[in-house]
Amino acid sequence: MPGLIGKKVGMTSVFDANGINTPCTVIEAGPCVVTQIRTVEKDGYAAVQLAYDEISEKHTSKALKGHFEKAGTTPKRKLVEFKNFDLDSMKLGDTITVSDLESVEWVDVTGTSKGKGFQGVVKRHGFAGVGGQTHGQHNRLRKPGSLGASSWPSRVFPGMRMGGHMGNERVKVQNLQVVKIIPENNLILVKGSVPGAKGSYVIVEA
Repeated sequence: MPGLIGKKVGMTSVFDANGINTPCTVIEAGPCVVTQIRTVEKDGYAAVQLAYDEISEKHTSKALKGHFEKAGTTPKRKLVEFKNFDLDSMKLGDTITVSDLESVEWVDVTGTSKGKGFQGVVKRHGFAGVGGQTHGQHNRLRKPGSLGASSWPSRVFPGMRMGGHMGNERVKVQNLQVVKIIPENNLILVKGSVPGAKGSYVIVEA
């Protein structure tokens, strides 16, 4: 089972049989509904489209309403395609739950990291700042310092680490250990941190 769509619930910790406390991220994964099956003959590639998270019909376009009605399900908010499903065993309207991950020990999780706006070089790149606080400076402690030479090349080279927009990027964390699965609540606990804020969508790939 290649993957599921879910939401990041938050973090907790779990004690194992040896009394070791493991920090975990709680993900509410599924249930997801198969809303489209793409084939090489018709679409040029093979994939299965999954839908997740209920949404009211008044917030759904007519085109999407017809799309979901064709699959025999209610409107969903999030649609994602997965390319490694066994297409022969899938059909429209099938429901995939976190129970299908019970035999999986490691997963990859993709999410959108928290946006931090415009940040300087100290926070964005880990610069130490210019000088110290004991040399009469009062306004250059967190500045980037020199950016390059003067008369040549008379420009800043591309790729120079400078202040700028930080965060709000698609991030994939690989090889997270599955600590526990709670099928009755559609929850999966993975060891370590997952990108994104609480309540943000994530993609769990086996």
